[in-house]
Parts: sequence; structure tokens; C-alpha cells
Amino acid sequence: MRLEKKATVVSTSVAGVLVLLKLTVGIFSGSIAVLASAIDSLLDLTVSMFNYFALHNAEKNPDDRFHFGRSKIEPLAAVIEGTVISISALFIMYEALAKIAHPRDMTHMSESIYVMIASFVITAFLVYFLSYVAKKTKNMVIRADALHYKTDLFSNGAVLFALVAIHYTGEQLIDPVLGMAIAIYMIYSAIPIIKEGVLMLLDVALEQDEVQKVINIIESEPEITNYHYLRTRVSGSHIFISFHAVFNVSISLYDAHTIADRVEAKIKGLFGNDKKVHILVHMDPYDDADINEEEDEW
Repeated sequence: MRLEKKATVVSTSVAGVLVLLKLTVGIFSGSIAVLASAIDSLLDLTVSMFNYFALHNAEKNPDDRFHFGRSKIEPLAAVIEGTVISISALFIMYEALAKIAHPRDMTHMSESIYVMIASFVITAFLVYFLSYVAKKTKNMVIRADALHYKTDLFSNGAVLFALVAIHYTGEQLIDPVLGMAIAIYMIYSAIPIIKEGVLMLLDVALEQDEVQKVINIIESEPEITNYHYLRTRVSGSHIFISFHAVFNVSISLYDAHTIADRVEAKIKGLFGNDKKVHILVHMDPYDDADINEEEDEW
């Protein structure tokens, strides 16, 4: 099993445990902040299960129906995860406003504090593990999951602080106000996840500095007299690059192909083993950039 998939199994298991703990205490205590955290963990569980499904299908080889594979499931999963975070934040905000309008005292304070301490410690270990996997694999889904649980870590800490403050001050308004603050932070954290996922679904190009590195490799080959129609796109853990390389008309097909293979190897070396790079080189015996219409390689 790939490390990314193992990470989703771990996060799903942890989310399941946190849901049971927080939901039980949140219902009995009447705390909006704890209930908000429980709902967030429930959504974490759903999202982590979906992430496992997404990674399982994204790694499947191309077939007769999907010639380029299913790599776009990864950014789709990121968009869904960000959307789910935002919707849950709006629900938390609604519950917080309802409690401000109709105040009710919290109970089972000691149990709530103990549960949030346990949740904070467990989530901290999970964030460390997911961050390690995301850094090692550079997988977009795991990176989004790590960011999601990092927001949980902050919210768990904030809820714990609020419970302690309420316990010693008796000020019940701290609970719904903090719930609203958590909701706003969740939406703020979800925006980059949704944005990156949408850009990948729209076939966003490589960053300009990476494109320039590709250009430098092409221009470093003395046998390539010119190039045009350089196109790049990112799809999950896959990168697609295509361009037309112009050779002298007298060069043999064998030599041109050998040079193209060398260029492909150098370009793939830019991204190491973290990404699957697909390169298409069209070999031209003369520069036809001003003659032919621009072609869409992918």
C-alpha cells in the first residue's frame, strides 16, 4: 500500500475516535464549541474516507476509457474537501448565533476539558504524521488533509482554552463567540485548498520558474535550433509537457530522436520521483511556427 493511502487510513481511524469522544461530550455538555469541533471531526472522517477512495482510483493505470488515467480525482477531492469544510463552518456559525440569541448554560465541564485535551494531543500527532507524508510525497490530497487537521489542532486548542476560561469565570458567552471564530478560520483555511484544486481541474500550467527551467534545458541542446508551442499542465501528481523542437533538415531521425530522449530525461530530472512527468516532443525539420495553426497537444 502506498504511503499516501496508509496516511488516509490513519487519518480516517483517528477521525472516527475523535467523533465519538467529542460528539458524546458536546451533546451532554451543551457546548457549541465542542459540538462544532465534533461536527468538524465527523466531516474529517467523511473526507478522509473519500480521500482514500480518490487516491485508490487516481493511481490506476490508463485504460480504454481513461487514456490519461484518473489523476484529476486528486484535485477534485481537494475541492470537495474545501467545500465540506466551508459548509460545516457555516453550520457552526449558525449554531453559535442561535446560542447567543438563546443562551443556555453548559454542563459536564470537567469531562469536556479532558476530552479536548485528549483530542488536542491525538490531533497533534496526526498533523505531524500527515505533514511528514505530504512533504515526502508532495501529494495534493495529503497536503490538503494535513492542512485540514492543522486547523483542527488550532480549533481544539481554542476550544480547550474557552472551556477552561468558562470553568473559572462562568462567562457562557465565550463559547458561541469562540465557535464563530473557529468557523471563520475554517473558511479562511478552505479557500486555498479549493483554489488550488479548481486550478488543477482547469489544467493550470506549471509555475513560471519551472517553465523557465524546462526552457533552459531545451535551449542547452545545440542541435535544437529553435522550439515553439511549449505547453504545460498539472493534473494531480501528474505533469504534462509538450513542445515542438526544430532540427536542421539534414539530421537523421535516429539522431533527432536520441536528442529528444535526452531532453526528456533532463526535464523529468527536474521533478525527481515526486511527480509523474509525461513529455511529448514533436520533431520539426524546419521552423513552422508561423505557418501552422497552434495545436492542442493534450
